[in-house]
Amino acid sequence: MTAAGHIRVVVVDDHDLLREGVTACLSGFEHLEVVGEASSGEAAIREVRRLVPDVVVVDLVMPGMGGAEVIRRLRAEHPTMGLLALSSFTERERIREVIQAGANGYLVKSVDAESLAEAVRGAATGRGAYSAEVTQILALGTERPTSALETLTPREVDIAELLARGRSNAEIAKALELSLFTVKSHVSNILMKLHVRSRTEAAAFMNSASSSFAPPPKEGSISLVRLWPAPRVHRTVNGGSVTGRSHLTKGE
Repeated sequence: MTAAGHIRVVVVDDHDLLREGVTACLSGFEHLEVVGEASSGEAAIREVRRLVPDVVVVDLVMPGMGGAEVIRRLRAEHPTMGLLALSSFTERERIREVIQAGANGYLVKSVDAESLAEAVRGAATGRGAYSAEVTQILALGTERPTSALETLTPREVDIAELLARGRSNAEIAKALELSLFTVKSHVSNILMKLHVRSRTEAAAFMNSASSSFAPPPKEGSISLVRLWPAPRVHRTVNGGSVTGRSHLTKGE
């Protein structure tokens, strides 16, 4: 993040129109600055190493190195960088693969502009963002959310609710006046009882469970969990510099 509080973003997509559309969309929001673009996974690795942005928005299906592998490599090199997957695919195993690779969030390409910008802001501060469709898919194939939640003890429910809000183990321990060891033990039990593999999936599961008591989510909306309009746009594309006026472009 710059001294002025601007969040620096790199956008990765092999389709020029979609990549430029995401760039133009994000550039229309205050404090979001797209500093680079890449049209392949290999170029993305190079650009991120050169620019060291706060957040990278990555398409998953690209020739050569796919988005999941890009996220895996970037997470290994940049443990605290915000990494958001942006895809039209919503298969459960693909989503889980991306989460396990280290993504902060998974957004479908029907996401609206405001939600995309909100997800980028969140990723820059350590939060994750998941499209409503994604949180529902992650809960499928296991027990119904309500029945799985019934297996949790009252204390585990308290901790699971804080997990869903993105709290770290240390924050949970402080909020509930527990030792860090006790919280870690409870988290392990929660993952086992909910049949999920990670804190991220547990958070998505809890969000899905709570949504089962609410009206269906609006298409394009997102769920945020913690794991963090400029008139002209200046950006680099695979190492080259491009300057142009900010405008909104419709993508698929």
